[in-house]
Amino acid sequence: MNKISIIGTGSVGSTIAYTLTVMGLASEIVMIDINNEKALGEALDIRQGTPFCGACSVYAGDYRDAVNSDIVILTSGIARKPGQTRLELAQTNVNITKQIIPEITKYAPLATYIIVSNPVDILTYTFCKLSGIPESRIIGSGTILDTARLRARLSEYYNINQSNVHAYVFGEHGDSSFIPWSVANISNVPISECQKLIKVPGIDTPPLNFAEIEQYVRKSGGRVIARKGATFYAVSVSVCHICKCILAGIDTTMTVSTMMHGEYGIENVCLSTLNLAGHNGVRGKVNIPLTDNEVQLLRNSAETLKGVINSLDI
Repeated sequence: MNKISIIGTGSVGSTIAYTLTVMGLASEIVMIDINNEKALGEALDIRQGTPFCGACSVYAGDYRDAVNSDIVILTSGIARKPGQTRLELAQTNVNITKQIIPEITKYAPLATYIIVSNPVDILTYTFCKLSGIPESRIIGSGTILDTARLRARLSEYYNINQSNVHAYVFGEHGDSSFIPWSVANISNVPISECQKLIKVPGIDTPPLNFAEIEQYVRKSGGRVIARKGATFYAVSVSVCHICKCILAGIDTTMTVSTMMHGEYGIENVCLSTLNLAGHNGVRGKVNIPLTDNEVQLLRNSAETLKGVINSLDI
């Protein structure tokens, strides 16, 4: 029996609830929103499809209904508008998160919390500082979405199964993120050697343009928002992957946003590096070796986030 509560039933929250249901990850899903009619409508729409999925109780409720939740997912807040950066949402969504924290932690003090709202690293930091929940049970979705975008792009480029692509995006879920290319590989072939070593008769793969790939990953969210008004499918699948790993109880490495305590020389900020996530949240970090330049890029990302944190009322 797995119970998951979702706060915020906009495009992201409702798509997460739908995806959780289709994947059969939860036996009970509570949908909570300040707009209760919206939550009721979304829950009803999903619930009416459950005869063809795994058995799952999906309903709208309030914070009290989150009691005994295994996982609580926060998607509430103002969404990004076309041309807007995630960091520009900061104070508004910090204020919303500060209002939610005492309400939800009162009823679900033992849950693992997954923060999805943007700017996700800032809100994860806010949750760590104000909630009283152990940091190990506070996970920002961070760059897991960026990592998925990167792997999807590389799999398209080399026309190979996504599961064979091992590459990550580190840092802020935003403009200061970067790809540690030194550890990127396809089936243990270093990415810098792929053009030379991965040979398919009749197909000539041009050299990989690292800068173009980084730009593609960094700007993907903005491109989707410009074209359809919001991003929600890829982030929902990414969040459901986090849920699956937590509920499975077998530690899995993933790029999620957690509090830093000296790793790579970074303290007191939340950003994404490689973490071990499992049954009780994050058990630890996998501090993969980075080049000196990559460490500097990670520190630059941390300083960008700290600059925003220092300008906010948290």
